[in-house]
Amino acid sequence: MTRRPDKLSEDDRVLWNLVARTAKPLKGRTAVDVPEIAAEAKPSQSQPALAATNAAGTAKPKAQHVTHRLDEPTLDKLSKGRLPIEGRVDLHGMTQDEAYSLLFSFLHRAHAGGIRYVLVITGKGSSSGGDGVLRRAVPAWLSTPAFRPLVSSHDHAARNHGGSGALYIRLRRVRS
Repeated sequence: MTRRPDKLSEDDRVLWNLVARTAKPLKGRTAVDVPEIAAEAKPSQSQPALAATNAAGTAKPKAQHVTHRLDEPTLDKLSKGRLPIEGRVDLHGMTQDEAYSLLFSFLHRAHAGGIRYVLVITGKGSSSGGDGVLRRAVPAWLSTPAFRPLVSSHDHAARNHGGSGALYIRLRRVRS
């Protein structure tokens, strides 16, 4: 019988912390403090894009990378099931921090495994009268430097896969 190493991989640590933060202690026990995860990689939703200064000292807007939309033939094949969706993750009911950590670790594992197309379910967010925090946030996250090496393009899913409450994501090819 082989022993597993005592150290957790970064992906395992992210998933474990997500689960540990949602667990309730047994009766008569106190909750264990779980540290924040991936705090340095999370984008700040409350701050606008930072401005850089040029040699003259005037501010210019910082250029942000924009991921491309899926091309029509690929979108059509995905929606009709002729191109397989090799992985899916559901972010329903999560906070932004939980969703960001899970999405990043999911896409990182999928990319490392050579998967090309995944479905990310954000939900529509209309149950409380809002327009969906994750529905708006996830596409913005996909354009950040943390996701840039993983994501090639993304677009809203077809109605049968969740419509505007889900995204198709094409991952970049693994460099050999």
